[in-house]
This record gives sequence, C-alpha cells and structure tokens, in this order.
Amino acid sequence: MPRPRLTGLGGGLFACAAMVLVGGICWLLFGSSLFVYGLLFLPVAAATALWVRPADLITAPISVPIAFAAGVWPISGGSGGIGGQLMGLVSALSLHAGWLYAGTLVAALIAVVRKAVLIGRRRMPRRITQ
Repeated sequence: MPRPRLTGLGGGLFACAAMVLVGGICWLLFGSSLFVYGLLFLPVAAATALWVRPADLITAPISVPIAFAAGVWPISGGSGGIGGQLMGLVSALSLHAGWLYAGTLVAALIAVVRKAVLIGRRRMPRRITQ
C-alpha cells in the first residue's frame, strides 16, 4: 500500500473527493444504494487515517464524517428544490448514522494506534541510553 503523507487539509480533501466519487459510483451502478455507500466508506476512512501525516493525526476522525456527508448528497434521494435536497440529505444521514459512526471509529482507532506507536518509538531511545 502506498505511503503518501497528506496534510490535515489534504486528508480532508482526499476523503471528500473519494466519497463524492463513491457516491457517484453508487448512484450510477447500484441504484443509489446507501448500504454499498456505507461499506465503501469504511476503507476510505481507514485510508485517510493511514495516509495523513503524524503531525495531523487528529484531523482524520474529524474530516471523515464531513466526507461522508459530502458524498451522500448525490444518492440521498431528495426531491426537487433546495429544501427537498436538504431533507433528503438529513434523512440519509440520520437513517445511516451507523455507517458514519463506524467509519469515524475506524479512523479514530487507527489514529490512536498510530500515535501510540509514534510515542513508543520516541521513548525507546531514551530507555536504551539510560
């Protein structure tokens, strides 16, 4: 797996772009299936948390839910008009909040584990020298 180092903003943009692409694919190929969208959200959340720079680890669990909301808009199923589109978006977010929470949890767990490993590596040379 490639090891790009995205900034916090880059990680958020990557996640948003990937989820809009996933939303478009779900709309075209799967008939706006929110189940498929949720399943594809989990690897995007994991990739975002894995590819962000160590200094910006805190941004991964923050940007992933924003990306979920940005990508669900094309498949939310709202009727015409801004109000109808907004109600469709809110309905899709509320009915499929489990996927949102699961992806956020995946990103948060990966960020916490990565941070713990970084702290452990930072302390290791001190123990050896003492």
